[in-house]
Amino acid sequence: MMAIDRRPDRPKPWRARYWGPDGRQHSRSFARKADAQRWLAEVEHDKTRGHWTNPALGRVRFSAWVEEWQDTTNNVRPTTAVRDRMLLERYLLPRFTPLPLAGIGQRDVRAWVTELSAKGLAPATVHKCYQILSKILAAAVEGSMLPRSPCRQIPLPKIERAEMRFLTVAEVRRLAVAVGPAYRALILLGAYGGLRIGEMAGLRRKRLHLAAGMVEVAEVVTEMHGHLYLGPPKTRAGRRRVGLPRVVVEALQEHLAGRSVEPDGGFVFALSNGAPLRTASFRTRVWRPATRAAGLEGLRIHDLRHTAVALWIAAGAGPKEGCDPGWAYVGELHLGPLWASVPGSGPGVAGPFGPLS
Repeated sequence: MMAIDRRPDRPKPWRARYWGPDGRQHSRSFARKADAQRWLAEVEHDKTRGHWTNPALGRVRFSAWVEEWQDTTNNVRPTTAVRDRMLLERYLLPRFTPLPLAGIGQRDVRAWVTELSAKGLAPATVHKCYQILSKILAAAVEGSMLPRSPCRQIPLPKIERAEMRFLTVAEVRRLAVAVGPAYRALILLGAYGGLRIGEMAGLRRKRLHLAAGMVEVAEVVTEMHGHLYLGPPKTRAGRRRVGLPRVVVEALQEHLAGRSVEPDGGFVFALSNGAPLRTASFRTRVWRPATRAAGLEGLRIHDLRHTAVALWIAAGAGPKEGCDPGWAYVGELHLGPLWASVPGSGPGVAGPFGPLS
């Protein structure tokens, strides 16, 4: 039921009223009767399409909704939650805290994205901030607090992808020598097995099956603001078994022979106290000095993974034998014969040493 009545003693004399799907009466005042009629027509249209939202919910402050959103979001990894909270406190809350949800418009979001870029934030960081805001406001739409999200048609800065770098076999050997005996096996495992640094930091002794020439990726170490988080890979495909060439198998055997590693829960590349490798400290104290000594300054640890994929292609591996279902095609590289025979392989092993099950 809708109605318009006139109250001459008010600055906005035309009051439009209607009963909402929530069983309550809602009203709004206008200076002109035509505006009141238009508003009621829009409300009726939204109710017919099922897009009606309670105006009172749209008045909830952004900061209050963020707290509720965080408390009721339980499908994110701990590291993701820590990162998102940091970006929220640094870039989102200072801008949107005083605003009600319904007061955040598309133009506000557009201006905010421009401001972040003007401050010198990396494009990837701007994208991540925008993604967080978009998720928060999309949840408000799902909760019938907003009719639609203002995060639409927003121009974002272009992310310039860093150029991939691939090492030759000779360069891998040179880097393995420069890094020293403690991490020689890690370099070879990354360059020939394609494991990420977090996967190697989280690798336990029980995941090595050296007699079969295979390693199982099941846990990942992530470092966030000085805290270590140990958990499964992000995706189901990230948990995989990877075949290894003999040079990596022998390097791992030599690495384990010189250390006391618990057979079950011990980390392969543990620190002296048995704790998992801290990747930030490794980059600063080990990786960068080693790359400089090897004449490979500027090389990123993730370039070892790129190198592995390139070498697999050179060895004749197709996409189905790659490091995981998400591997990227990086072009044909003719590096010559590389792979020595592997002690064995089994079903479900990824890499150019055996078919996937």
